[in-house]
This record gives sequence, structure tokens and C-alpha cells, in this order.
Amino acid sequence: MIKQKEHFHGSDLEKIEKVYGIRREDITSFSANVNPLGISPKLRETLSAHIDAITAYPDREYASLRSCIAGYVGADMENIIVGNGSTELISLIIRIERPKKAMIVGPTYSEYEREVKLGGGAAIYYPLREADGFRMQTDDFIGKLNETIDMLIVCNPNNPTSTCIDSRQIRRILDACKEHGIFVMIDETYVEFAGDADRVTAVPLTKYYDNLIILRGTSKFFAAPGLRLGYAVTGSRDLLKNLVTRQNPWSISSLAAIAGEIMFTDQSYVQQTRALISSERARIYDMLKNHPDYKVYEPSANFLLVKLLREDQTSEALFEKAIRRGMMIRDCSTFPFLDDRYIRFCIMSPEMNDRLMACILE
Repeated sequence: MIKQKEHFHGSDLEKIEKVYGIRREDITSFSANVNPLGISPKLRETLSAHIDAITAYPDREYASLRSCIAGYVGADMENIIVGNGSTELISLIIRIERPKKAMIVGPTYSEYEREVKLGGGAAIYYPLREADGFRMQTDDFIGKLNETIDMLIVCNPNNPTSTCIDSRQIRRILDACKEHGIFVMIDETYVEFAGDADRVTAVPLTKYYDNLIILRGTSKFFAAPGLRLGYAVTGSRDLLKNLVTRQNPWSISSLAAIAGEIMFTDQSYVQQTRALISSERARIYDMLKNHPDYKVYEPSANFLLVKLLREDQTSEALFEKAIRRGMMIRDCSTFPFLDDRYIRFCIMSPEMNDRLMACILE
């Protein structure tokens, strides 16, 4: 298991407050990767009208919510399961599949490896190479697959590299996995931020592959991490049946279910988010791509991975510099295959982005 040192997560504002003596209200988190627009205005305006829903149990099958999700992602509602955030679903899927050896495309989110280990399996990594801009080299990757691997875990777009694999590459990978009997879990937490999400998402492929499940949530794109609402799409009815059987009943609340129905239909919010992220991502990328002190990797999500090129700069020092100005970035030295030369920060409002760029570039 790859060693993980202590670090501040994007939600650890209480820790920051205690360590640095900065009020959490005065901290802008560029580390949490959450939509800077905040929650959907439609949700804010209408959720209170449904407060009486907490007096009754939610529908155990969440039929109305799943129907809304189906319309949002373009899938059959019978192929959708909802859960208490994508973390619950990650845990459930790995417990059901019980991989003896799982391959994880890294550097990436550490929870995948943790869950595999908790289930008694071994986790191995396929490292995305810095020399390739952390982009998947499909032929090389397929050559590493074999019958000893029974599960593949991919975050797409990937955290923290912000690179993505398009659906044509995914289809080739799925074909190879099918040959070797490998089940594939793709975490699409950040796919809605991608410039062309339809080119990236693997949801349509669930109609053709029964060795595939797609995970999504509302924490990042819909700025609702406290809602704890995630969902998954798969064409494997056997897996869906196992998930439903093992899942605790009423895993999400009545209000969370109603909130989901409202959010997924707020097309104005979806379009505004994509426009803001697209324009600011391009602007910040242009500011950094030719700078002699930094190397930035072309981003697909709502965050950028940056390598520090100056010998006197480290990720920890830049974190300290930014946090003392009330801005929290991610020191990426805790990620597998990265070191103290890498930072990650997400897209916020243009004004806050300018403040962070002034801090980094001065």
C-alpha cells in the first residue's frame, strides 16, 4: 500500500482554523473542487417548500429521483442506483466484486485503494507518466492487462491530474477488459465540468458492456457535498440486484431525494456552470502554460495540476504562502507518484482566481 502522509483535505477548514488561526469564514478553498456558483438557485428557492417531506420515509426505490437522473444522463432508470454519496457506492461495489487484485490508474483518489485493501484484495497501480502530460497511452495500458487482474478502477476526468480518457479509448479498454474477465469501475465525479462531456462520459457504453459501472455525485458540480447524494449507472442487472440487496434501506433522506430532482432539472444553472468553468479554465491555463517557473497540464476538469520548476519552491511552501492570504490550495505530495513539486487548485470566481494567480506568480 502506498504511504500517505498527513495533509489538509478541501473540507478540513476546522483544522486550518486551529493550526493557522484563520477563521474558516475567511478562507477560500481552492482545494475542495466545488462549483464556485454555490447551490442551484432553483434548489435554494424551492427546497424549503418541501420541508414537510421529513415527516415521512422516502420511497425505498427512489423512483422519481432515478427518473430525473435517467433524463439527465440519458440512461434507463432501471440501470440507476442512488446512494449516500459516491463513497457509499464505491464501498458497496468493491465489497460485492471482492477483487483479489485491482488495478488503479494513478495518481488518483486514495479511497479506491483503501476500499480494495479493506476487502482483503491487493491494489496495483498503472502510473500515468509526467512525460506524457499524465495522459493515458492506451496501447501501453492495454498491454499491462492480464487474467490476474479482476477489477480496474479509473477516475475520469482524473483527480488530481485533470486529464481525461475519451469514450473511444474507454471502449478499447473495455474490450480488452472483457477478454481478460476484468470488471471496470469508472468514477465520473468531474465529467460534467469537461469541455465536451459527451465525448468523455462512458454512460452510453453501459448499454453494451455488462462489466462496467459508472459513478457520479452531486458534491462537486452541484456544490452540494453536505447533501450526500451519489448515483451509479450500469447495464449489469445482476450487479444492480446485489447492490440493492446489500444497501441499507433509505440510504438517502427525503430532502436529499427531492433536492436531487430539483437540481437535475436546473438547466440554466448547468449551462452557467459550464460557461464559467470553461472560460476561467482557459484563461488560467493560458496564464501558466508559458511561464518559466511552472508547468501546467492541459485540464479537462474544474481544477489544474501544476508542477513547480524553481528549485527554491515546494508545494508545502506555496501552500503556506497561499493559506496565510486566506486561500487554500492542495499540496499534492500526498498523491501516489507525485512529490513536493506539485500543487492543485480549482476554478473559483474570476476575482478569486486573480487573487490566487497574483499570489502564485508574484
